[in-house]
Amino acid sequence: MEERHLTCIGCPMGCALTVTMDNGEVVSVTGNTCKRGDIYGRKEVTNPTRIVTSTVAVDGGKDAVVAVKTASDIPKGKIFDIVNALKGVRVKSPVHIGDVILKDVCGTGVDVVATRVD
Repeated sequence: MEERHLTCIGCPMGCALTVTMDNGEVVSVTGNTCKRGDIYGRKEVTNPTRIVTSTVAVDGGKDAVVAVKTASDIPKGKIFDIVNALKGVRVKSPVHIGDVILKDVCGTGVDVVATRVD
C-alpha cells in the first residue's frame, strides 16, 4: 500500500488528505470534511488537472493585455505548453468576456477564453 499526503484545494477549508493506493488504484481518501475532498484526492493522484490563467496582448484596446483562462481544466503536464502557446498571441480590440482566444489549445480539446473586456 502506498500513501500520498495532499492539501485539498476543492474548497477553502484546505483539508490535509491522505490517499491510500494499492497497485495504482485508490483504496481510500481520508481527512476530507466534504465530498469535494474525496473527489479531488482521487483525481489528483490518478489524473491531475488545472485551470490555466494568463494574459494575451491586445491591439487597439484601452489596456495592453486582456486576462484569459482555459475554459475547463487541462492535464497538469500541459501547463507550460499552454503558457508557451499563449506567448505570441495577439488579439484585436474589442474583446468580450467568453470570446475564444485560442481554440483547442495544444490539442487538449479545451479553448482559451477571455475573462475580462479590454
